[in-house]
Amino acid sequence: MSTGRPSHPRSPSASPQVRAELDGLLCRVAEGDPDAFTRLYDAVSRPVAGLVTSVVRDAAQAEEVVQEVLVEVWRTAGRFRPDRGSAMSWVLTVAHRRAVDRVRSVRAQGERERRNAVREWLRPFDEVAEEVEQHLEHEQVWRCLGALSKAQRESVVLAYYGGLSYREVAAALEEPVGTVKARLRQGLRLLGECLENTG
Repeated sequence: MSTGRPSHPRSPSASPQVRAELDGLLCRVAEGDPDAFTRLYDAVSRPVAGLVTSVVRDAAQAEEVVQEVLVEVWRTAGRFRPDRGSAMSWVLTVAHRRAVDRVRSVRAQGERERRNAVREWLRPFDEVAEEVEQHLEHEQVWRCLGALSKAQRESVVLAYYGGLSYREVAAALEEPVGTVKARLRQGLRLLGECLENTG
């Protein structure tokens, strides 16, 4: 039966004596004992690194997270309650939470960068029209692009004015390549007809 707690590698087996020693060290860390922290660091750093690396899967970032975990252990040791679990379990819970937070943060940053890139590609079509004004009247381009459906207009702007390939357009819009090709063919045909009729 699931307990709802985060899963992580089991902490190294330890005798009751070793567990009691680690619990005592963490309690002394909570009191600000730097010597106790040094000894605790030596005891838990390797299990923490193993857990963090298994979650983050990036050596450089895992190293950063391990340091963050141990700093947090120093700062928040007062929250440890020996009656609720061992010091090792408490430290590994802190490590798991930090590692998951880092993974989520990296994913969120990547998603923000992707959205920003797409927004840059999908600039308002009045800006695109300004760039081609030397060939066509601005209002004419605006009107004809505005007559297209949103999906057609996005595809045309990315491919025709942005210079992207079918696959690049499909990736930016998260659509199948075949769908993008069909939209482009129809969008360019309608755009051409509009420009010809208003020219």
